[in-house]
Order: sequence, then C-alpha cells, then structure tokens
Amino acid sequence: MRFKDQVAIITGAAKGIGRSISLTLVEEGAKVVPVDVDSEALRSLQAEIEKRGGQALPFTCDISKRSAVERMVEQGLKVFGRIDLLVNNAGIIRRGTIETVSEEDWDRVIAINLKGTFNCCKAVVGPMKRQRSGKIVNVSSIAGKSGDITSAPGYGSSKAGADALMKTLARQLAPSGIRVNAVAPHAIETEMSAQWSDEKRREVIAGIPLGRLGRPEDVAEAVLFLASDAASFITGEILDVNGGALMD
Repeated sequence: MRFKDQVAIITGAAKGIGRSISLTLVEEGAKVVPVDVDSEALRSLQAEIEKRGGQALPFTCDISKRSAVERMVEQGLKVFGRIDLLVNNAGIIRRGTIETVSEEDWDRVIAINLKGTFNCCKAVVGPMKRQRSGKIVNVSSIAGKSGDITSAPGYGSSKAGADALMKTLARQLAPSGIRVNAVAPHAIETEMSAQWSDEKRREVIAGIPLGRLGRPEDVAEAVLFLASDAASFITGEILDVNGGALMD
C-alpha cells in the first residue's frame, strides 16, 4: 500500500473526482479527512469508506472561510495526529462571457478556487514543516493553461492563479521536505459532463486524440502518483490528464 497510515485531506471530496481520490487513497491505506459543503454526500462517502475497512473523518466546510479551514485541520490533527497529504480538489464553475458574468459570480469562483486553495495550503504548512515532510496536490484544469472556452472568465483565471501559487509554494517549501504539484484534467465523466448534449459530447471527444472522455479514476491515479514516493524528485509540476487534448 502506497499510503499506509498516512493522513490525507481531500477538499471537494463528496462527489466526482474528489470522491474517487478519497476512495483510491483509502484503498492504498490512507486515513482520510474528506471535506465538502454537502453534508449528506459526505455521509454517503463515509459509509462507503467504512464499508471498505477505511477510516474517515468527514468535515463540512466552506474553504473560502479561513477560520473554518483552520478548525478542519485542527480536528484532523487532534484525531489522527498528523497531516501527510493535502489534495485541493474543491472548485466551482460559472458559465458566461466577460459581458454576462456578474461580479458576484466572479468573486465566488475566485473565493473557492483560488482563495480556498490558499487557505488550505496555509493551514497545513505548519504541521508539515514540523514533520519535515508533506505533499500538496492541486486539481487544476486545462483552462488554467489555455483559457476559458465555455466557462465564464473567472474559472480559468482562478486555476491559472492556483497554478502560480503551486509553483511559488513548491519553491518556498522544498527545503522543508514538502512537495507541491498539480494535475490539470479536461473532459472528465462527472455530473457536469453528464449534462452535455449528445452533440456537445461528440464535439469534445472529437478534440481528444485518445478518443474518449476521462474517468474520475484517471485523475485519482495521477494525483496519487504525484503524492507517492515514486514522484519524490518531482515538485512544481502540472501533470496534464486530458487524453492529449493539450500537449505542452
């Protein structure tokens, strides 16, 4: 087991990619602190984790609130004694253009996707430094590199900002034994892509050289690789998980 007895915080854990990351980590021996605003979905995840013989400390939390994030990390430390991995997966998206997007939507996307990532990183750095070890993996997006296509401008901006934050922290925290990386997915089978029309689905797949949509498990395995000892000489990296839609 790659993560036996390690403790992982996963934000946006209740559904989709976050749920897959949480369950995959449990299968690999980790104890998890799944974080989400959806309490009911968190309870469902906890039941599934416990059914598989794992340990979970679910926490309902809006990561844009610094005090709530600090309480979440404090509780994780109180119960499990350490934090080995933070996966910043929580994120929201809004549709529209620069002309139609509201200031409120812009602010909320930045608050969750960028400020929330900052809040979580800031909260775990102290414990990780004391351990002289730790891993942070952000779930970014192809939009952080290519710009928004169908989403409102705040989404790609928030992901690009989180990518720059990741690289900054990778440089600052490397001397303390903390590695910081990101994955950049595109066109993953989630609740959002399930809402696409058949035409939209065909258009998206046509732009993917591997000829299919990605699965949440594809992203989970990429996250676990970056967090594992197999990636011990990798930090400051953005790993594309997009079937070849963007090659850089």
